Amino acid sequence: MWSPQDRKYSNPPTQLSLKPGSQTLRSGNWSERKSHRLPRLPKRHSHDDMLLLAQLSLPSSPSSLNEDSLSTTSELLSSRRARRIPKLVQRINSIYNAKRGKKRLKKLSMSSIETASLRDENSESESDSDDRFKAHTQRLVHIQSMLKRAPSYRTLELELLEWQERELFEYFVVVSLKKKPSRNTYLPEVSYQFPKLDRPTKQMREAEERLKAIPQFCFPDAKDWMPVSEYTSETFSFMLTGEDGSRRFGYCRRLLPSGKGPRLPEVYCVISRLGCFGLFSKVLDEVERRRGISAALVYPFMRSLMESPFPAPGKTIKVKTFLPGAGNEVLELRRPMDSRLEHVDFECLFTCLSVRQLTRIFASLLLERRVIFVADKLSTLSSCSHAVVALLYPFSWQHTFIPVLPASMIDIVCCPTPFLVGLLSSSLPKLKELPVEEALMVNLGSDRFIRQMDDEDTLLPRKLQAALEQALERKNELISQDSDSDSDDECNTLNGLVSEVFIRFFVETVGHYSLFLTQSEKGERAFQREAFRKSVASKSIRRFLEVFMESQMFAGFIQDRELRKCRAKGLFEQRVEQYLEELPDTEQSGMNKFLRGLGNKMKFLHKKN
Repeated sequence: MWSPQDRKYSNPPTQLSLKPGSQTLRSGNWSERKSHRLPRLPKRHSHDDMLLLAQLSLPSSPSSLNEDSLSTTSELLSSRRARRIPKLVQRINSIYNAKRGKKRLKKLSMSSIETASLRDENSESESDSDDRFKAHTQRLVHIQSMLKRAPSYRTLELELLEWQERELFEYFVVVSLKKKPSRNTYLPEVSYQFPKLDRPTKQMREAEERLKAIPQFCFPDAKDWMPVSEYTSETFSFMLTGEDGSRRFGYCRRLLPSGKGPRLPEVYCVISRLGCFGLFSKVLDEVERRRGISAALVYPFMRSLMESPFPAPGKTIKVKTFLPGAGNEVLELRRPMDSRLEHVDFECLFTCLSVRQLTRIFASLLLERRVIFVADKLSTLSSCSHAVVALLYPFSWQHTFIPVLPASMIDIVCCPTPFLVGLLSSSLPKLKELPVEEALMVNLGSDRFIRQMDDEDTLLPRKLQAALEQALERKNELISQDSDSDSDDECNTLNGLVSEVFIRFFVETVGHYSLFLTQSEKGERAFQREAFRKSVASKSIRRFLEVFMESQMFAGFIQDRELRKCRAKGLFEQRVEQYLEELPDTEQSGMNKFLRGLGNKMKFLHKKN
């Protein structure tokens, strides 16, 4: 993360002239330079803009830098920023701008931060009822009590980075159904495993415990199966969460073995630390192709795959294999440059849910409530669960996440802490009998709520919710409009559009967070929570932030930024930078004045201690 003064330059030409290596603006003595003060450019500029300034043909004498030349330079920089933002994103931003209004941040003083009371900051206008404030207070107390129940968290992004250079997958298993003795029902069991766990180490014992759980996730509906003659293969995934918070993904392909007559399906499952559904789906396609010829052809392929490194974003690896009759073959596995959405399919959400229902679910997850999905198919549960979690970017869901919950583990829904789980429809009667605490239960097959808390429409700031819903309702129209750049082509997909719509929501609510990361003399960064929240002009957004800032998602996000030694990267940070450049000069100057006062006060307190 970078400090506010590193992030932007409030007076680029003057700062450039004071750099040791700059010759363009150093001609003449000090009095001459002083007599020719440079007018301020009307906007702050990014590092890329500074490079563009250096490339412009600026005159050798300060006297020739008049208002017209600086105005022209500012127009060039503004047009360059507009070109950097894809047209689709500009259209989404315009929807938010129309709904939100003009002013985003307000001028603050130190006294207002110290003396403003909770009730004053969150009081509604005279036309609003006390019921809204009462509901807000109840939500705040609820999420604070939830935080005490589950105080630990891990950010999935950091965990993925931690395992970036390790093997492509941990192990590969085949799960089959075995008939119970003296019963006409079946139990899932691991019939093949690669590699074998033959070393009695602590890690191997932990792996053995995980392997015992995998069959239940491969066949969460084992009790419902009987031999069949036909079955269309199905792809789904699940996630295992360890006691230490570590996560492993299971990528599954359920198919019917070759043969004649009624028979039971089997599941080919790859266990990996890394969330890359598209890449492993291609692996499972190759597994199914080889299984159609002979099961013996699957295992040499998986051995060859395990020896391959995991590709970095945007990179491709080649896996050499041999297939009888076809000879040597090369399978190319490539990761997209933006790996956030490579295991996500937003199409399933809009197939199963209306925009209004999706917004309500999104709001419930933001406040870290309990959410249960119910559907007929494993693939529907898996796809929709992963998709709604992806909507939370740049935040990470920190709690229990089981896209497909085995019927034998259904008691988990009685847990008092937040969770997101998926259940097959066959488990619905049992679910209704359980003493489940307050939760949002969603039937993905009928687009309705089985159970709800009745306040889902009031959780988000009203104007931002209206903008969010309008952009999603117009998704087809926005995608179909013309684009004229490669960056637009990357965005002009359903996945790209939906991601950008929700990113803009977070930019509008927390996009100014970097302005409130202060740095001590020891180099330690600290987030100024109250100043951050109270800097927002909108009362409804301030009220939303007061609750959202108590969540583990927000705590993990801020802690990650506080501990980083360098600036955070990613699409969200790009959009934040563009958002801050949009702020009017009056908002920028008022905020900079406040931050200077805050910094001076922190220095005084540091010296006093």
